[in-house]
Amino acid sequence: MSLDHAAKPAASEKPKTSSFTFSQHMNELSLFFAIVVLYVIFASTAPGFISFNNQVNILRDAATIGIAAWAVTLIIIAGEIDVSVGPMVAFISVSLAFLLQWGVPTPLAFALAIVFGALLGAVPGVLRAYFDVPSFVGTLGMWSALRGTALFVTDALPVSIGRNDMLDALDRSVLGIPPAAIIMLVLFAVFAFVSRKTAFGRSVFAIGGNAHAAFLSGISVSRIRVALFAIGGAMAAISGILLVSRLGSGNATAANGLEFDVIAAVVVGGTALSGGRGSMLGTLLGVLVITLIGNGLVLLGINPFFQQVVRGLIIVIAVLANIQAIKRSLSRNKE
Repeated sequence: MSLDHAAKPAASEKPKTSSFTFSQHMNELSLFFAIVVLYVIFASTAPGFISFNNQVNILRDAATIGIAAWAVTLIIIAGEIDVSVGPMVAFISVSLAFLLQWGVPTPLAFALAIVFGALLGAVPGVLRAYFDVPSFVGTLGMWSALRGTALFVTDALPVSIGRNDMLDALDRSVLGIPPAAIIMLVLFAVFAFVSRKTAFGRSVFAIGGNAHAAFLSGISVSRIRVALFAIGGAMAAISGILLVSRLGSGNATAANGLEFDVIAAVVVGGTALSGGRGSMLGTLLGVLVITLIGNGLVLLGINPFFQQVVRGLIIVIAVLANIQAIKRSLSRNKE
């Protein structure tokens, strides 16, 4: 191959990158506009929506979705999927409650819960990386196993933890801001940096774009896949800890359907289900959109079953928008 032929692909990469970035900014701007519209609509129609207490509740709800969504964003960018988030959060909340009941010091119980979450999360990652089990199947198996185990060991009853100063502090607002929201934003900054400024983040995008090409270029695809699911489990564990601080107990029936809210937020945020494209900022805005819609529908007194219909429509519309965006990007690249 001549130097001229080798230079042509490299030269063609620049417009593709700029086009991709422009598309992402357009998606984020449209989401920001959607958030403004939602605030205007619900502020004028939903009683108490604009109140301070409700804004605090919105931040708490957003943190529950967002902390898990940061990891799921990377997982989906890598071309995988994780549907075990909700049961993982509930299972870790129950595990943490039992640890505290057994007298384990709270900081150690927190650390053990996060490590346990990472180990459980790594299981479908290992199945995907080394046994070629599709991530949907692996995480669906975890979904069933974790939910069933949590319900079995608790008889579907809350596991009380009694008074705990550290957990109480996690649910006590700081200057009007819930600690859960602060933790969410700190983790957002970490994941945004990792996804765009580190070799690990670039490898995730490369694997999502073309896993075989990433392997040939020297990227350890298997290790990164395992690491992504382990990180997902750890983030779910942090959400489980915050859930215990909010409820005052471990609950096997909590976080029901959380995985769908997380996936909806990631997809609404512009992350391609086919992998290789996405941004943390888009997911953050997607989290706010999903949280605002859920909060507003509750305040309007909409039937909970119909709320699920609305969430389903949001996911379908977001996927359609994603597909159209991918098609436009491909057509521009061909030109």
